[in-house]
Amino acid sequence: MPAPYLTITTPVEHETEARRSRFICALAPARTVEQAAAFIGERRQKHPSATHNCTAYVIGERVQKGDDDGEPGGTAGTPMVQALVGRGFSDVVAVVTRYFGGTLLGAGGLVRAYGSAVTETLDRAEPVRMVPARLVSVAVAHDQAGRVENDLRASRHLVRDVAYAGEVTFAVAVGADEVAAFTDWVAGLTAGRARVSVGEDLHVPE
Repeated sequence: MPAPYLTITTPVEHETEARRSRFICALAPARTVEQAAAFIGERRQKHPSATHNCTAYVIGERVQKGDDDGEPGGTAGTPMVQALVGRGFSDVVAVVTRYFGGTLLGAGGLVRAYGSAVTETLDRAEPVRMVPARLVSVAVAHDQAGRVENDLRASRHLVRDVAYAGEVTFAVAVGADEVAAFTDWVAGLTAGRARVSVGEDLHVPE
């Protein structure tokens, strides 16, 4: 079963300093690589004269990428990724903009500066805990659809989509440990007339 993780829903920015170099970290939610790339582009446009715009993103359980943007290899992107993963965050992109202050920090100093820029910004974010769920399909006849939709939307389960065809099919995000109880509830609600099928894994806010 997929594991819970933390994410953010709104961007956050924080500035730190190390030996007169300014490190401006901006975090934003990113559910896809394309969203991460778009945010990175925005930050680079906002700080075109910066010495470096180093980046990192963690998406899902498998996608992790860091970019040193001209800093010595492994001193920026990697510690930024490690800061996100170490705090249990995913679906997040980080950009740390550096304005050089005239004093070299050395490899160890850079690792600490970029990693702490991310962790200190995470400290100022409002994390949302995402928990494992399953996408459950509920198909009912048109004469039941109105009442079923009302009851589904009144429940604590998120209705992700509604499709109208020969039947009306609701795609509902249900907590992974609640699928059996949800299926029983739907059966009672529809007198056993609904067709319920369990689909893909996903995450929903706790």
